[in-house]
Amino acid sequence: MTEPASDKTLTRIRALLAKAEDQAATPEESELYFAKAAELMARYGVDRAMLAAADPTSDVLGDRVVVVEGSYHLDKTGLLANIAEELGCRAVLRARWIGGVKQHSVHLFGYDSDLERIEILYTSLLVQAINGLAKTPVPYGEHARSFRISWWAGFRSAVVRRLHHAEARAQAEASHQREQAGTTGPSVALVLADRGTAVSARMTEVYPRLRKGPTRQITGSGYGRGYD
Repeated sequence: MTEPASDKTLTRIRALLAKAEDQAATPEESELYFAKAAELMARYGVDRAMLAAADPTSDVLGDRVVVVEGSYHLDKTGLLANIAEELGCRAVLRARWIGGVKQHSVHLFGYDSDLERIEILYTSLLVQAINGLAKTPVPYGEHARSFRISWWAGFRSAVVRRLHHAEARAQAEASHQREQAGTTGPSVALVLADRGTAVSARMTEVYPRLRKGPTRQITGSGYGRGYD
């Protein structure tokens, strides 16, 4: 049986991300692999959105909860939320006491194809972050946790920048191709805007009384190293 085109694309993306995660890769190689994966991921997202505009059953609106475990949970939930926002989804950060243990999770809202993109990227980026932190020594005399929290902040900023540029470029290219081909129907911008409105409405339906959390103060000097 022939593998569907969408499955082939995801297979290629996973292979590129696996290379980016490889500890034997240089930072430059990891950046190139991740950049290519982000580019393919963005194109895949636009293609699925436009297909769903013609056939709504091909990509339905849904949600899922991701439990974040281990240390630096605020940094991990922040990374997941950042990825979700860049990929057209919405995220609600939650903290609940279950059996006397505080559980941190992120409730994601979005279309199935976008939720799948988030899961693939987040899983890989966690590995890349853990590997990166392990290779980054804490400067002498600096508090280790403060340094690593600031490292996470820099890492997240770099991820957001890369994904934002990849998504914008994929949308612009798809719009240009449709114009060149004289394709009729709703524009890429309109389709994505409508999807965003639907996702926000679903989140508000589930969480009608959302509020923003407090601003986090970051004091460590690791931001630049994390961004790199």
